[in-house]
Amino acid sequence: MTKSLKAALISALVFPGFGHFLLKKPLQGLLLTVLAALCLHFLLTSIYDLAQQLSLQIQQGKIAMDLGAINQALSQQASTHEASSMSIPSLLFIALWLIGIIDSYRIGTEQDKSDNSITD
Repeated sequence: MTKSLKAALISALVFPGFGHFLLKKPLQGLLLTVLAALCLHFLLTSIYDLAQQLSLQIQQGKIAMDLGAINQALSQQASTHEASSMSIPSLLFIALWLIGIIDSYRIGTEQDKSDNSITD
């Protein structure tokens, strides 16, 4: 398996930036990993806060203990501004993941070419 394919797979299947570490590009890998982790942290914090709000409303009796009522309340809160603000970190996280895959494949291809030219 070539370095480019291995690095792209690691970036795709593990976490953004991890393929760069394999390619000995720790600064780029660290940058992608930290940015992706921050996006993921913001997303999970927002989801946790939303779950806490719904849980409190259920405990106070404002929402019935019924799956349909909970689903309806979740849909209503998802349409508010707070929930729509989760779309930016989501899109950024996906973009970072794609950048990590493409860039690790690009760097790996360059390294594969230089390795082949040295052995030839």
